[in-house]
Parts: sequence; structure tokens; C-alpha cells
Amino acid sequence: MAVEPGEVSEVSISEYEVGQDNIQILGLDVHNPVFAVSAALIIAFVALALIFPQGAEDFFGWLRPALTSTFDWVFLIAGNVFVLFGLFLIVSPYGSIRLGGKDAEPEFGYVGWFSMLFAAGMGIGLMFYGVSEPVTHYSTSVASAAGSPDSWAPLQGAPDDPLGARRLGMAATIYHWGLHPWGIYAIVGLALAFFCFNWGLPLTIRSAFYPILGERVWGWPGHVVDILAVFATLFGLATSLGLGAEQAMAGLHHLFGIPDTNLGNIILIVCITGVALTSVVAGLDAGVKRLSEINMALALLLLAFVFAVGPTWSLVQGIFGNTVSYLANILPLSNPFGRTDSNFLTGWTTFYWAWWMSWSPFVGIFIARVSRGRTIREFVTCVLIIPSVVSIIWMTIFGGTAITELIGGYTRVAEAELPLQLFAMLEQLPMSSITSFIGIVLVIVFFVTSSDSGSLVIDMITAGGKVDAPVPQRVFWACFEGLVAIALLLGGGLASLQGAAIATGFPFAFLLLALCWGTYLGLRRERRQPFLETVTSED
Repeated sequence: MAVEPGEVSEVSISEYEVGQDNIQILGLDVHNPVFAVSAALIIAFVALALIFPQGAEDFFGWLRPALTSTFDWVFLIAGNVFVLFGLFLIVSPYGSIRLGGKDAEPEFGYVGWFSMLFAAGMGIGLMFYGVSEPVTHYSTSVASAAGSPDSWAPLQGAPDDPLGARRLGMAATIYHWGLHPWGIYAIVGLALAFFCFNWGLPLTIRSAFYPILGERVWGWPGHVVDILAVFATLFGLATSLGLGAEQAMAGLHHLFGIPDTNLGNIILIVCITGVALTSVVAGLDAGVKRLSEINMALALLLLAFVFAVGPTWSLVQGIFGNTVSYLANILPLSNPFGRTDSNFLTGWTTFYWAWWMSWSPFVGIFIARVSRGRTIREFVTCVLIIPSVVSIIWMTIFGGTAITELIGGYTRVAEAELPLQLFAMLEQLPMSSITSFIGIVLVIVFFVTSSDSGSLVIDMITAGGKVDAPVPQRVFWACFEGLVAIALLLGGGLASLQGAAIATGFPFAFLLLALCWGTYLGLRRERRQPFLETVTSED
């Protein structure tokens, strides 16, 4: 049965079988065009980047500023749309729809669910930027320029005194780790979970476009969507893995004097990828879930320690004061037009939004995979609001402690390289050797869970939506995640990692906006009558 874009056909979906285009070869079960094209292009990229590292460095060095300075407004508008759509779903009648049908029950408890959400969502990022970004915005990027011709306006705060400057710096930081990134993840995860569990479609990005493309989603338009999702996921992951390797290596150099070199970073990536492969083989429950829970416990332990021995009362005030400052400044921060703060807008916000969008297929599919049985209201509230609150607390405790040290005259926390600033902050607190070691372990385990989760997601995409594809396929993708991170580190380091995230996040911004429309059409159809009930009655 032919289906026009915007129409929904019960018959065509009921006849579709997950993996119908797959081929079995050498014990693998792959979706032929998606796996073949994605694997071939990624292998070619890794080979060229390793053979011509200077060329890769020049290319990504040009690409990042070219995209961020020209299309910053695209990223900001898209980010605003995701947040508003998520808030709309919370208060709308669509919020009562249960993922998997009215009788579905959650597969995981809240503790395991939240742990996997957070570890997959932005674990490495919080470790890498938890100190460096608040300090940077306080000292140079935002607060110090507030009120000047180069700042954005109107800013709510007093940059002339330390407390006002601290509030502005923290507001800018929380903006990057609060509602907007989690809004992207929430909408992508919701769309995939809904179309998979409520409509019986494969758990892959193309499924969210069925209400728009109709049956053409099973042909090359759908193949292109999934191939772009593979690239976005792989390069978004590689950015995080590269940042994690740089921070872990900086910590090892800080504690044990191990040389912080490219060779050291490569060895570290190879070793941690090897650990991730063990988790891959162990499976979701024994691997990712257990590691995520261990990591969450360690993260909370470190957070509680810094809170207890740091400037505790100032941090308590900061949690509330920073939240108020964030909400007061969210509109000027989100405004895509008339901005003069080019360094903050293109150097920070646009990169982050591109990074989150390139991560969204990975995090979205993974969140969808573990969220069956939740209502849409529960899902969006938990994915959008609760992690944002945790991010506020995390950034306030780590960043606020570092800023207090900086105000007190400890300038090393601002002068150190970005990967080292967390350890520089911990250096001023008791038991710094122990807490720094815990920080390194956290980065490494976040690395492992991200690699494991990412290989699971890419495998599902390239296997046509199958959730139980052979383990060797996940091993293949886990290995290439590490190889892409190595290639980007050798081909320009941090700048290349960020350039790759932006390059894949830009086209995905448009796809994700279309995904919002497809999701709305599907939810509107579901409210009239549950789709699978219609299919059953037709049969």
C-alpha cells in the first residue's frame, strides 16, 4: 500500500518486519546498505586521518569557525524548539500516553534508569567542564565583559562585584548543561521509544520519520537518515572519548608523573576500549547498567565530599542563587539574533549545541531502549527536568568551589590547561591524591559506559533496528569509536574533536526539527486510537 508523506498507514507498518533487508554473513546480521556504507566511509576516514594528520588538522581547523560563525542562529533556534516542545508535551493531553501501551511496565527501577540516563547523557562532559567552564566564564568569557559593548544584553546581574560576576558565570554555564541539551535528548528519545514500543517500528532513527515519509522511510531516504545517524553518533562519541582521554591522561600526569603525550593518550584509549569490549560482551544488564550504577555512586561520593569540605554555605546559597540567575538570563542567552558576544556564542554555545545534536541519536536510542513502560509526561519530566537540576547542583559545587579558590588568590585553577583544572581545584582540598584518583576513575568508567552504550546504539542502527544483533558487530563499532577518537586527536587534538562534532551536528539540526513534526503527527494519531489496536482490528 502506497503512503503519502504526512499520512499514516496501519497496513504497511503491520507488514514491515524488523531486519527484513538484513543479510547474514560470517556470523553477522547487518542491514545491508546502512552497515556497508557507514563502515566503508568510516574506515576510509580513519585511514585518511591517520595517513594525513596535518590535512585533517587543517580541515577541521577551518570547518569549525566556518560553521559556527555562519550558522550559529540555526543551532540556537533548534535548541529552543526542543525545549518548548518538551515542555508542551508535559502539560498536554499527550503526556498520558504510555510508552509500550497502557499495560506496559518499566523494565528498570528509577535508580538504574537515572544512572544509565546520566552516564550516557553527559558524564564525561561534566567531568571535563565542571570546573573549567564556570571558572572561564567568571574570569574571562562572560562576567568580566558584562555591561561592556561586547556583551549581550540585558544581563541580570552585577558584574562589578564577585558575587554578581559569579552568578553570571554560573548562569552561562548552567545554560549549556541544563534544559537545552536535555531537551534535545528527551525529544529524540521520546520519538524513538514511542514509534518502537507503540507502533512496533524498529528502534532506529528512520522510524520517527514514518509519519512524514510514509513507506519511503524503508528505502533510500530512510537509509540516508540512518547513515547520518551513524556518523553523528560516532563523531559525537569520539569527541567525548577524546576529551575523556585528555583529562584522564592529565590526571595521571598530575598524580603519577606519567608523560602527557599523544602516545600516552593513544595507549589510554586502546586500554579503555579494551575494557569497554568486556562490558560489550557482558550485555546491557551485566555491563552498562552495573557500570553506570557504580559510576553514579562514585560521582555522588565525590560530589558530597567537595560539598562537605568546600565552602559549604556558599555552595548552598549558590544552588538557589545560580538557578535564579540562570532562569533570569535564559532568554538573552537563548536569543539567536542581535548578539555581539561572538566568542561566547560561537566558541561555546554553538559548539555545545552541535555536540548535543550529534550525540542525540546515541543518547536518544539508548534512553528509548531503557524507558519502556513510562508515560510520556513521566519520561519528559525525568529526562528534561531532573537531569537539569542535577547539572545545576554539579556545576555549582565543582565550579563554585573553584571560583571561591580563585577569589581567594589560588590562580592555578584558572591558569591550568582545561583537562587539568578539575585536579587543580581538588589540590586545594583535603585528601587531594585520593579524590584526584577517584576523578580519574570516574572519567575512565564514563568512557567505558559511553563506548559500550554507543556501540550498542550504532549496532542497532546498522542492524535495521534489531536490539539483539550478534555481539561481534558491537565489538566492531566499539573498536572504531576508539580509532576515530585516536585519528581526531592525532589530527589536531581538541580543535579537531570539536570540529567533527559540529560537522555532524549541523545537518542533524534539520533532521531533528523534522523529527519533532513527525512525533507530533504520531502522537496526534495515537490519541484518537492506539495504533497497535487499529492494526489488530484490521487483521
